[in-house]
Amino acid sequence: MKHLLFLLILTVNFSFVSAQQKKIKILNSEQTYKNQKKYPGAIILNGNVKVSHEGATLDCNKALFYQEKNVLHAYGDVFVNQGDTITQKSNYANYNGNTQKVISWGDVVLKDPSMRLETDTLHFDRVTQEMTYDCFATITDDNNQLESQNGVYATDLKRFTATTNVVVHNPENKLESNHLDYYTETGQTYFYGPSTITTKESVAVARQGFYDTKVGISRLTKDAKIYYNNRIIEGDSIYSDKEKGFASSTGNIVMTDTVNQTIVKGGYAEFFKDNDSVFVVKRAMAISIAEADSLFIHGDTLLITGKPDERIIRAYHKVKFFKSDLRGKCDSLHTNQKLGITKMFKHPVIWSGENQITGDSIHLTSNLETSKLDSLFIRRNAFIIQKDSAGFSQIKGKNMYGKFVDNQLESLLTKGNGEVINYARDEEKKLIAILNMICSNILFSLEDNGIQSIKFLMKPEGKTYPPSKYPADKKFLKGFIWRESEKPLERDDIFIDEPVIKTNLFL
Repeated sequence: MKHLLFLLILTVNFSFVSAQQKKIKILNSEQTYKNQKKYPGAIILNGNVKVSHEGATLDCNKALFYQEKNVLHAYGDVFVNQGDTITQKSNYANYNGNTQKVISWGDVVLKDPSMRLETDTLHFDRVTQEMTYDCFATITDDNNQLESQNGVYATDLKRFTATTNVVVHNPENKLESNHLDYYTETGQTYFYGPSTITTKESVAVARQGFYDTKVGISRLTKDAKIYYNNRIIEGDSIYSDKEKGFASSTGNIVMTDTVNQTIVKGGYAEFFKDNDSVFVVKRAMAISIAEADSLFIHGDTLLITGKPDERIIRAYHKVKFFKSDLRGKCDSLHTNQKLGITKMFKHPVIWSGENQITGDSIHLTSNLETSKLDSLFIRRNAFIIQKDSAGFSQIKGKNMYGKFVDNQLESLLTKGNGEVINYARDEEKKLIAILNMICSNILFSLEDNGIQSIKFLMKPEGKTYPPSKYPADKKFLKGFIWRESEKPLERDDIFIDEPVIKTNLFL
């Protein structure tokens, strides 16, 4: 019983001491009086008023102190100082000593070692060390100025959680959002919801991300896009380093070149500003946009370099392309968009209409105004094959030069070591002869992808056979390879990987 009585007394004493500690103390007042009729229950403090409570002091011109409630209403030149770390000025303030909550209004200016806050009304909870505002505020630190309609400042974390019409800016960049966390000491921001980052070089948008305003590093997620140098970059996640001029993007990447009407897609990409280059892997695909018929190019790796008017596209390894009237495959490809020239290297093959075209390398030239194919150059071991119901028409030579009209081969010149096997048919498509000739230079005229006429520019050697008399051992020219199984029949076939045939099956 004695122990219980002792604990009860101890508890009562502790509560009493705690209550005493929480009472607001009057440190100074030129006048102290009461007016119970006008201010019932209040002590009126007037002139150089100074009070203290729990490590903070408050100065003002006049105050109403409700001692029983432990509440103070301050008027005129209110100045609050908390431990020499937080100072606040305002025209008015209400302070509750029991809850340690302050409401300040009228030209509020709050400072701590890392920032300055200006607003009309500010709520400060000294227990949680959080400040809130809902009537627009401006926060200034060594790095930026933040403006927002609503916000919460956690003094221990030096963090603003700002909402509604938020703008963080400095002379170099600007971040606009409706919800973000901003750290005044580091200048780092984390935003949630649609946001825009504007710099002198680019504009970025996303629905979630991180941005370091000091060093210009950002990571954007959820509908992320960056607009720069006539390019639009989209991806599931985009990382950007302004100082290094570098950016990378991961997942569902789409890069649009608005000048050259090109779209690049892939699973991962890197962008280098100084070199004006883009590196793309993981189902990488470049699309050359045309109103009627776009060209789709795939390679294990795509590299796009150069200024907008001098852009070059390179594709490496397992390259395929698809167009309604043109398909192709090679190990590497080089396109100069300024000149309209595309070069294919290492086991290249093109399917144009019914023609299969191969050589050591193939060069295609497009008309820059119409984007249609203009000419063709096959360098070394040139070979064109067209399947006939009775066999294969074939044209072979050291080099070949072709001319396109409306994306169809109209003429073909074989220069050096020319050979031809042609299945000739009459107007009713009946096979009437099979031609097997050798001539150094041969000029072919084509119509509807078939050979219309043949002109031997030097004396030829060979023979024209009746179909029934054609020798079985002369069906294929040396080096013949039929690669129809590799031909992409539709757009998505460019991602199908087959090994390149390197040997002659018919030697």
